[in-house]
Amino acid sequence: MQSTVFNFWQPIFPQNSLSERRIKSFILNFGPQHPAAHGVLRLVLQLNGELVERADSHVGFLHRGTEKLIEYRTYLKSLPYFDRLDYVSMMTQEHAFCIAIESLSKSISHTSLYVQIRVLFDELTRIMNHLLALSCHSMDVGNLAPVFWAFEERERLMEFYERVSGARMHAAFYRPNDIDWTGLNHQFFLDVALFGRDCFKTLTEIFTIMTTNRIWKSRLVNVGAITHSDVISAGATGPVARSAGVKKDIRFLRSETYAHYWFLSIQGYLGKRGDSYDRFLIRIREMYESLNIVFQVLTNLTSLTAERVSATSSKPVSFFSFFDSLYSEKSSKLNHNTKYTSMESLINHFKHYSEGIRVPRGFVYKAVEAPKGEFGVSLISDGTSKPYRCKIRTPSFHHMQIMSRMVQGHYLADLVTVIGSLDIVFGDVDR
Repeated sequence: MQSTVFNFWQPIFPQNSLSERRIKSFILNFGPQHPAAHGVLRLVLQLNGELVERADSHVGFLHRGTEKLIEYRTYLKSLPYFDRLDYVSMMTQEHAFCIAIESLSKSISHTSLYVQIRVLFDELTRIMNHLLALSCHSMDVGNLAPVFWAFEERERLMEFYERVSGARMHAAFYRPNDIDWTGLNHQFFLDVALFGRDCFKTLTEIFTIMTTNRIWKSRLVNVGAITHSDVISAGATGPVARSAGVKKDIRFLRSETYAHYWFLSIQGYLGKRGDSYDRFLIRIREMYESLNIVFQVLTNLTSLTAERVSATSSKPVSFFSFFDSLYSEKSSKLNHNTKYTSMESLINHFKHYSEGIRVPRGFVYKAVEAPKGEFGVSLISDGTSKPYRCKIRTPSFHHMQIMSRMVQGHYLADLVTVIGSLDIVFGDVDR
Protein backbone atom coordinates (compact mmCIF):
# COMPACT_ATOMS: atom_id res chain seq x y z
CA MET A 1 0.00 0.00 0.00
CA GLN A 2 1.43 3.37 -1.02
CA SER A 3 1.93 6.05 1.63
CA THR A 4 -0.01 9.26 1.16
CA VAL A 5 2.13 12.23 0.18
CA PHE A 6 0.87 15.72 0.93
CA ASN A 7 1.60 18.10 -1.91
CA PHE A 8 1.89 21.68 -0.65
CA TRP A 9 0.23 24.39 -2.70
CA GLN A 10 2.63 26.41 -4.83
CA PRO A 11 1.54 29.58 -6.61
CA ILE A 12 1.82 29.53 -10.38
CA PHE A 13 3.35 32.74 -11.74
CA PRO A 14 3.22 33.80 -15.37
CA GLN A 15 6.46 33.32 -17.25
CA ASN A 16 9.20 35.96 -16.61
CA SER A 17 7.16 37.67 -13.88
CA LEU A 18 9.44 36.82 -10.91
CA SER A 19 12.17 39.21 -12.04
CA GLU A 20 9.64 42.01 -12.36
CA ARG A 21 8.06 41.62 -8.90
CA ARG A 22 8.93 44.54 -6.59
CA ILE A 23 7.51 46.03 -3.42
CA LYS A 24 6.17 49.41 -4.40
CA SER A 25 6.83 52.20 -1.91
CA PHE A 26 3.74 54.00 -0.62
CA ILE A 27 2.91 57.12 1.36
CA LEU A 28 1.50 56.94 4.89
CA ASN A 29 0.35 59.71 7.22
CA PHE A 30 1.64 59.28 10.78
CA GLY A 31 -0.35 61.55 13.10
CA PRO A 32 -1.52 63.99 14.20
CA GLN A 33 -4.08 61.64 15.79
CA HIS A 34 -1.51 58.98 16.69
CA PRO A 35 -0.85 58.76 20.47
CA ALA A 36 2.93 58.92 19.93
CA ALA A 37 2.70 61.96 17.61
CA HIS A 38 2.67 64.40 20.56
CA GLY A 39 -0.69 65.84 19.68
CA VAL A 40 0.01 67.95 16.60
CA LEU A 41 2.86 66.26 14.70
CA ARG A 42 2.10 65.06 11.19
CA LEU A 43 4.73 62.91 9.52
CA VAL A 44 4.40 62.00 5.85
CA LEU A 45 6.22 58.70 5.55
CA GLN A 46 7.46 57.00 2.42
CA LEU A 47 7.55 53.29 3.22
CA ASN A 48 9.08 50.36 1.41
CA GLY A 49 7.22 47.56 3.12
CA GLU A 50 7.90 48.34 6.78
CA LEU A 51 11.14 50.22 6.12
CA VAL A 52 11.07 54.00 6.29
CA GLU A 53 12.66 55.55 3.20
CA ARG A 54 11.73 59.16 3.93
CA ALA A 55 9.97 61.14 6.67
CA ASP A 56 8.78 64.70 6.14
CA SER A 57 7.48 66.53 9.19
CA HIS A 58 4.57 68.94 8.81
CA VAL A 59 4.27 71.41 11.69
CA GLY A 60 2.20 74.49 12.28
CA PHE A 61 -1.02 73.13 13.76
CA LEU A 62 -0.28 74.78 17.12
CA HIS A 63 1.08 78.11 15.90
CA ARG A 64 0.07 81.04 18.14
CA GLY A 65 2.42 83.84 17.07
CA THR A 66 4.09 84.13 20.47
CA GLU A 67 7.01 86.25 19.25
CA LYS A 68 4.66 88.80 17.68
CA LEU A 69 2.42 88.94 20.74
CA ILE A 70 5.44 89.74 22.94
CA GLU A 71 6.10 92.92 20.93
CA TYR A 72 2.76 94.36 22.05
CA ARG A 73 3.20 93.72 25.77
CA THR A 74 5.53 95.03 28.45
CA TYR A 75 8.49 92.94 29.53
CA LEU A 76 6.82 91.71 32.70
CA LYS A 77 3.57 90.86 30.90
CA SER A 78 5.55 88.93 28.27
CA LEU A 79 7.11 86.61 30.86
CA PRO A 80 4.18 84.12 31.12
CA TYR A 81 4.43 83.39 27.37
CA PHE A 82 7.69 81.55 28.00
CA ASP A 83 5.98 79.06 30.31
CA ARG A 84 3.73 78.06 27.44
CA LEU A 85 6.43 77.22 24.90
CA ASP A 86 7.92 74.02 26.26
CA TYR A 87 5.22 73.39 28.83
CA VAL A 88 7.36 70.73 30.56
CA SER A 89 10.43 72.98 31.17
CA MET A 90 8.74 76.15 32.29
CA MET A 91 11.12 78.03 34.57
CA THR A 92 14.25 77.48 32.49
CA GLN A 93 12.62 79.44 29.67
CA GLU A 94 11.67 82.27 32.01
CA HIS A 95 15.34 82.31 33.02
CA ALA A 96 16.50 82.97 29.45
CA PHE A 97 14.12 85.91 29.06
CA CYS A 98 15.11 87.39 32.43
CA ILE A 99 18.85 87.27 31.79
CA ALA A 100 18.32 88.85 28.35
CA ILE A 101 16.57 91.80 30.04
CA GLU A 102 19.23 91.95 32.75
CA SER A 103 21.99 91.93 30.15
CA LEU A 104 20.45 94.89 28.31
CA SER A 105 20.05 96.69 31.64
CA LYS A 106 23.67 95.75 32.58
CA SER A 107 22.48 94.42 35.92
CA ILE A 108 23.22 90.72 35.48
CA SER A 109 24.51 88.82 38.52
CA HIS A 110 26.01 85.38 39.09
CA THR A 111 26.15 85.24 42.89
CA SER A 112 23.00 86.92 44.18
CA LEU A 113 20.60 85.03 46.39
CA TYR A 114 17.85 85.05 43.76
CA VAL A 115 20.28 83.69 41.13
CA GLN A 116 21.08 80.67 43.28
CA ILE A 117 17.40 80.01 43.85
CA ARG A 118 16.92 80.21 40.08
CA VAL A 119 19.59 77.51 39.68
CA LEU A 120 17.75 75.40 42.26
CA PHE A 121 14.49 75.63 40.31
CA ASP A 122 16.22 75.14 36.96
CA GLU A 123 17.55 71.79 38.12
CA LEU A 124 14.25 70.75 39.66
CA THR A 125 12.69 71.60 36.29
CA ARG A 126 15.31 69.47 34.53
CA ILE A 127 14.36 66.50 36.68
CA MET A 128 10.68 67.15 35.96
CA ASN A 129 11.31 67.22 32.20
CA HIS A 130 13.47 64.09 32.08
CA LEU A 131 11.04 62.10 34.25
CA LEU A 132 8.26 62.81 31.78
CA ALA A 133 10.52 62.16 28.78
CA LEU A 134 11.70 58.75 30.01
CA SER A 135 8.35 57.56 31.33
CA CYS A 136 6.42 58.51 28.19
CA HIS A 137 9.18 57.12 25.99
CA SER A 138 9.04 53.80 27.81
CA MET A 139 5.24 53.78 27.55
CA ASP A 140 5.44 54.37 23.78
CA VAL A 141 7.84 51.45 23.44
CA GLY A 142 5.63 49.21 25.60
CA ASN A 143 7.07 49.40 29.11
CA LEU A 144 4.48 50.77 31.55
CA ALA A 145 6.23 50.36 34.93
CA PRO A 146 8.42 53.55 35.03
CA VAL A 147 5.37 55.79 34.55
CA PHE A 148 4.15 55.13 38.09
CA TRP A 149 7.51 56.00 39.68
CA ALA A 150 8.11 59.04 37.51
CA PHE A 151 4.72 60.67 37.87
CA GLU A 152 4.75 60.32 41.63
CA GLU A 153 7.96 62.36 41.75
CA ARG A 154 6.64 64.86 39.18
CA GLU A 155 3.62 65.48 41.40
CA ARG A 156 5.95 66.50 44.21
CA LEU A 157 7.86 68.82 41.89
CA MET A 158 4.66 70.42 40.64
CA GLU A 159 3.70 70.95 44.26
CA PHE A 160 6.91 72.98 44.68
CA TYR A 161 5.87 75.06 41.67
CA GLU A 162 2.45 75.60 43.20
CA ARG A 163 3.83 76.61 46.58
CA VAL A 164 6.02 79.39 45.20
CA SER A 165 3.79 80.65 42.37
CA GLY A 166 0.26 79.35 42.83
CA ALA A 167 0.36 77.40 39.54
CA ARG A 168 1.43 73.82 38.92
CA MET A 169 2.79 74.46 35.43
CA HIS A 170 2.75 78.07 34.19
CA ALA A 171 4.56 79.59 37.13
CA ALA A 172 5.69 83.09 36.01
CA PHE A 173 7.98 82.87 39.05
CA TYR A 174 11.14 84.63 37.88
CA ARG A 175 11.45 88.40 37.61
CA PRO A 176 14.20 90.53 36.07
CA ASN A 177 16.75 91.02 38.88
CA ASP A 178 14.47 89.26 41.34
CA ILE A 179 12.08 86.38 42.00
CA ASP A 180 8.75 86.10 43.76
CA TRP A 181 9.73 85.50 47.39
CA THR A 182 6.23 84.76 48.67
CA GLY A 183 6.43 80.98 49.00
CA LEU A 184 10.06 80.64 50.09
CA ASN A 185 10.13 79.69 53.76
CA HIS A 186 12.00 77.19 55.90
CA GLN A 187 9.48 74.38 55.32
CA PHE A 188 9.84 74.72 51.55
CA PHE A 189 13.62 74.19 51.57
CA LEU A 190 13.28 71.34 54.05
CA ASP A 191 10.80 69.62 51.72
CA VAL A 192 13.15 70.12 48.75
CA ALA A 193 15.93 68.38 50.68
CA LEU A 194 13.60 65.50 51.58
CA PHE A 195 12.49 65.25 47.96
CA GLY A 196 16.12 65.00 46.81
CA ARG A 197 16.70 62.10 49.18
CA ASP A 198 13.61 60.19 48.03
CA CYS A 199 14.09 61.00 44.33
CA PHE A 200 17.57 59.45 44.39
CA LYS A 201 16.03 56.16 45.43
CA THR A 202 13.32 56.42 42.78
CA LEU A 203 15.83 57.15 40.01
CA THR A 204 17.86 54.13 41.04
CA GLU A 205 14.78 51.91 40.80
CA ILE A 206 13.87 53.28 37.36
CA PHE A 207 17.46 52.93 36.14
CA THR A 208 17.68 49.33 37.38
CA ILE A 209 14.37 48.18 35.95
CA MET A 210 15.02 49.72 32.53
CA THR A 211 18.67 48.81 31.98
CA THR A 212 18.03 45.17 32.92
CA ASN A 213 15.05 44.89 30.57
CA ARG A 214 16.19 43.06 27.42
CA ILE A 215 13.19 44.23 25.39
CA TRP A 216 13.90 47.89 26.26
CA LYS A 217 17.53 47.58 25.19
CA SER A 218 16.69 45.74 21.98
CA ARG A 219 14.25 48.51 21.01
CA LEU A 220 16.77 51.33 21.68
CA VAL A 221 20.32 50.13 21.00
CA ASN A 222 21.54 51.20 17.53
CA VAL A 223 18.17 52.79 16.74
CA GLY A 224 18.18 56.41 15.61
CA ALA A 225 21.96 56.78 15.69
CA ILE A 226 23.48 60.10 14.63
CA THR A 227 27.02 61.30 14.05
CA HIS A 228 29.00 64.38 15.02
CA SER A 229 28.43 65.95 11.59
CA ASP A 230 24.65 65.33 11.81
CA VAL A 231 24.53 67.25 15.08
CA ILE A 232 26.51 70.21 13.70
CA SER A 233 24.54 70.44 10.45
CA ALA A 234 21.13 70.35 12.16
CA GLY A 235 22.05 72.58 15.11
CA ALA A 236 21.08 69.92 17.65
CA THR A 237 21.86 70.59 21.30
CA GLY A 238 21.26 69.09 24.73
CA PRO A 239 21.19 65.31 25.30
CA VAL A 240 20.70 64.73 21.55
CA ALA A 241 24.01 66.42 20.75
CA ARG A 242 25.86 64.95 23.73
CA SER A 243 24.75 61.43 22.78
CA ALA A 244 26.89 61.79 19.63
CA GLY A 245 29.91 62.92 21.67
CA VAL A 246 29.55 66.68 21.08
CA LYS A 247 30.79 68.54 24.16
CA LYS A 248 28.23 71.32 24.32
CA ASP A 249 26.63 72.41 27.57
CA ILE A 250 26.10 76.13 28.24
CA ARG A 251 26.44 75.55 31.98
CA PHE A 252 30.13 74.71 31.43
CA LEU A 253 31.02 77.69 29.24
CA ARG A 254 33.99 79.60 30.62
CA SER A 255 33.42 82.59 28.38
CA GLU A 256 29.97 83.41 29.73
CA THR A 257 28.19 81.51 32.45
CA TYR A 258 24.54 82.50 32.77
CA ALA A 259 23.99 81.63 36.43
CA HIS A 260 25.74 80.31 39.53
CA TYR A 261 26.99 77.12 37.79
CA TRP A 262 30.55 78.43 37.56
CA PHE A 263 30.84 78.17 41.35
CA LEU A 264 29.45 74.63 41.60
CA SER A 265 31.04 71.23 41.20
CA ILE A 266 29.17 69.66 38.28
CA GLN A 267 29.86 67.00 35.69
CA GLY A 268 28.64 66.37 32.14
CA TYR A 269 28.08 63.11 30.29
CA LEU A 270 28.66 62.08 26.68
CA GLY A 271 27.49 59.14 24.59
CA LYS A 272 29.44 56.96 22.18
CA ARG A 273 27.02 55.61 19.57
CA GLY A 274 24.60 58.53 19.35
CA ASP A 275 21.64 56.15 19.48
CA SER A 276 18.42 56.21 21.47
CA TYR A 277 19.93 54.18 24.31
CA ASP A 278 22.73 56.72 24.78
CA ARG A 279 20.14 59.50 25.02
CA PHE A 280 18.29 57.49 27.66
CA LEU A 281 21.46 57.00 29.72
CA ILE A 282 22.40 60.68 29.47
CA ARG A 283 19.01 61.81 30.76
CA ILE A 284 19.19 59.40 33.69
CA ARG A 285 22.68 60.63 34.62
CA GLU A 286 21.66 64.28 34.23
CA MET A 287 18.89 63.75 36.77
CA TYR A 288 21.41 62.37 39.26
CA GLU A 289 23.62 65.40 38.57
CA SER A 290 20.68 67.77 39.04
CA LEU A 291 20.06 66.28 42.49
CA ASN A 292 23.73 66.87 43.27
CA ILE A 293 23.39 70.52 42.20
CA VAL A 294 20.23 70.96 44.31
CA PHE A 295 22.06 69.79 47.44
CA GLN A 296 25.02 72.06 46.64
CA VAL A 297 22.73 75.08 46.26
CA LEU A 298 20.99 74.32 49.55
CA THR A 299 24.40 74.09 51.23
CA ASN A 300 25.55 77.36 49.65
CA LEU A 301 22.38 79.14 50.71
CA THR A 302 22.93 77.94 54.25
CA SER A 303 26.46 79.32 54.41
CA LEU A 304 25.49 82.54 52.60
CA THR A 305 22.65 83.34 54.95
CA ALA A 306 24.80 82.48 57.96
CA GLU A 307 27.43 84.99 56.80
CA ARG A 308 24.82 87.71 56.25
CA VAL A 309 23.23 87.13 59.64
CA SER A 310 26.57 87.04 61.50
CA ALA A 311 27.53 90.33 59.89
CA THR A 312 24.39 92.08 61.12
CA SER A 313 23.58 90.27 64.36
CA SER A 314 25.55 88.82 67.24
CA LYS A 315 23.00 86.07 67.86
CA PRO A 316 23.30 82.84 65.85
CA VAL A 317 20.37 82.49 63.45
CA SER A 318 19.67 79.36 61.44
CA PHE A 319 19.23 79.20 57.69
CA PHE A 320 15.52 78.45 58.02
CA SER A 321 14.96 81.29 60.48
CA PHE A 322 16.67 83.66 58.06
CA PHE A 323 14.26 82.79 55.27
CA ASP A 324 11.32 83.12 57.63
CA SER A 325 12.48 86.62 58.53
CA LEU A 326 13.10 87.41 54.85
CA TYR A 327 9.59 86.22 54.01
CA SER A 328 8.01 88.28 56.78
CA GLU A 329 10.04 91.32 55.68
CA LYS A 330 8.88 90.97 52.07
CA SER A 331 5.29 90.41 53.23
CA SER A 332 5.33 93.47 55.46
CA LYS A 333 6.62 95.61 52.59
CA LEU A 334 3.94 94.20 50.32
CA ASN A 335 1.21 94.85 52.88
CA HIS A 336 2.54 98.35 53.48
CA ASN A 337 2.53 99.15 49.78
CA THR A 338 -0.96 97.80 49.25
CA LYS A 339 -2.48 99.91 52.03
CA TYR A 340 -1.69 103.09 50.05
CA THR A 341 -1.49 105.87 52.61
CA SER A 342 -1.75 108.47 49.83
CA MET A 343 -3.17 108.82 46.36
CA GLU A 344 0.33 109.50 44.97
CA SER A 345 1.62 106.10 46.13
CA LEU A 346 -1.35 104.40 44.49
CA ILE A 347 -0.72 106.27 41.23
CA ASN A 348 3.01 105.41 41.26
CA HIS A 349 2.24 101.76 41.90
CA PHE A 350 -0.29 101.72 39.06
CA LYS A 351 2.08 103.44 36.62
CA HIS A 352 4.96 101.10 37.50
CA TYR A 353 2.98 97.97 36.63
CA SER A 354 0.91 99.37 33.76
CA GLU A 355 3.71 101.18 31.91
CA GLY A 356 6.39 98.63 32.82
CA ILE A 357 10.15 98.97 33.21
CA ARG A 358 12.10 100.79 30.51
CA VAL A 359 14.99 98.75 29.11
CA PRO A 360 17.95 100.57 27.50
CA ARG A 361 18.41 100.41 23.74
CA GLY A 362 20.41 97.54 22.33
CA PHE A 363 20.48 93.99 21.03
CA VAL A 364 21.33 90.87 23.00
CA TYR A 365 21.17 87.10 22.61
CA LYS A 366 21.13 85.04 25.79
CA ALA A 367 20.75 81.29 26.08
CA VAL A 368 20.32 78.79 28.88
CA GLU A 369 20.86 75.04 29.00
CA ALA A 370 17.24 73.93 29.06
CA PRO A 371 16.49 70.23 29.65
CA LYS A 372 16.00 69.66 25.91
CA GLY A 373 18.98 71.77 24.78
CA GLU A 374 19.93 75.37 24.08
CA PHE A 375 17.02 77.73 24.63
CA GLY A 376 17.91 81.26 23.51
CA VAL A 377 16.20 84.64 23.39
CA SER A 378 17.19 87.46 21.01
CA LEU A 379 15.93 90.84 22.18
CA ILE A 380 16.03 94.21 20.43
CA SER A 381 15.10 97.09 22.71
CA ASP A 382 14.26 100.60 21.50
CA GLY A 383 14.36 102.11 24.97
CA THR A 384 10.65 101.71 25.70
CA SER A 385 8.87 99.36 28.07
CA LYS A 386 8.04 96.89 25.27
CA PRO A 387 10.43 94.75 23.21
CA TYR A 388 10.94 96.04 19.67
CA ARG A 389 11.69 92.49 18.47
CA CYS A 390 11.87 89.13 20.21
CA LYS A 391 13.12 85.98 18.50
CA ILE A 392 13.14 82.68 20.37
CA ARG A 393 15.50 79.81 19.62
CA THR A 394 13.98 76.53 20.80
CA PRO A 395 15.79 73.16 20.86
CA SER A 396 12.87 70.97 19.73
CA PHE A 397 12.53 72.84 16.44
CA HIS A 398 16.09 71.91 15.48
CA HIS A 399 15.63 68.32 16.60
CA MET A 400 12.69 68.01 14.22
CA GLN A 401 15.06 68.67 11.33
CA ILE A 402 17.38 65.82 12.27
CA MET A 403 14.60 63.29 12.78
CA SER A 404 14.20 62.55 9.05
CA ARG A 405 17.85 61.57 8.91
CA MET A 406 17.56 59.38 12.01
CA VAL A 407 14.62 57.21 10.89
CA GLN A 408 15.87 56.34 7.40
CA GLY A 409 16.37 52.60 7.03
CA HIS A 410 14.56 51.76 10.27
CA TYR A 411 11.25 49.97 10.65
CA LEU A 412 7.99 51.81 11.16
CA ALA A 413 7.89 50.53 14.75
CA ASP A 414 11.26 52.20 15.39
CA LEU A 415 9.82 55.59 14.40
CA VAL A 416 8.02 55.82 17.76
CA THR A 417 11.28 55.03 19.55
CA VAL A 418 13.15 57.78 17.71
CA ILE A 419 10.49 60.42 18.36
CA GLY A 420 10.43 59.52 22.05
CA SER A 421 14.22 59.64 22.36
CA LEU A 422 14.28 63.18 20.93
CA ASP A 423 11.89 64.39 23.65
CA ILE A 424 9.97 66.80 21.41
CA VAL A 425 7.27 69.13 22.75
CA PHE A 426 5.28 70.99 20.12
CA GLY A 427 4.69 74.15 22.05
CA ASP A 428 8.44 74.45 21.57
CA VAL A 429 8.29 73.80 17.82
CA ASP A 430 5.30 75.80 16.59
CA ARG A 431 5.40 78.77 19.03
